[in-house]
Amino acid sequence: MASSSSRMKFAKKAAEKVIHPPFLKTNIAAGMANPSPPLGPQLGQRNLNVAAFIKDFNEKTAHLKEGIPIPCRIKINPDRSYQLIMHKPPATYYLKQAAGIQKGKMKPGEVAGKITLKHLYEIAKIKSEDPCLGLMSLQQITQMLVGTARTVGIEVVRHLDSEEYKQFLEERKLVVEQNLKELQEVKEAKMLRTA
Repeated sequence: MASSSSRMKFAKKAAEKVIHPPFLKTNIAAGMANPSPPLGPQLGQRNLNVAAFIKDFNEKTAHLKEGIPIPCRIKINPDRSYQLIMHKPPATYYLKQAAGIQKGKMKPGEVAGKITLKHLYEIAKIKSEDPCLGLMSLQQITQMLVGTARTVGIEVVRHLDSEEYKQFLEERKLVVEQNLKELQEVKEAKMLRTA
């Protein structure tokens, strides 16, 4: 019994010493920041005025389309003020937008969408404005985007016929619906086994 009480005291001391770092990296939807989890608690743990931050962020992203994921780096100062650095949306967002899809691949080897080399170059030009990619050449950023596209299931092609691609997207929509239906059935079967 004595050993468990000493463990409890140690755990309590360890819990009291939790110190959050003075920075926060998170993605926030443009114009849709709110105090609900996960953002509100993350800011509250760092003693920031949550309402003021949310108002500030929503004002700074008012010119953007609502819901676009914005990677943010928040540096918290000791006086509870902060510095907000906003980057361009993630590469996967741009790739999915260019391909005209909502979901990436759901199974290995699946092609979720297609984009042209011109799309890839335009996305690379946009991403080159990000501070974290400032030292990379346009060619390096493009090569990085090719890998990201492959991971998401987007095929990079030289030319894309709009009618063929429209047909591809309609077929893809049926495949996604079927995959989601299968996932739901597996989930329901798992729920029945555990009940």
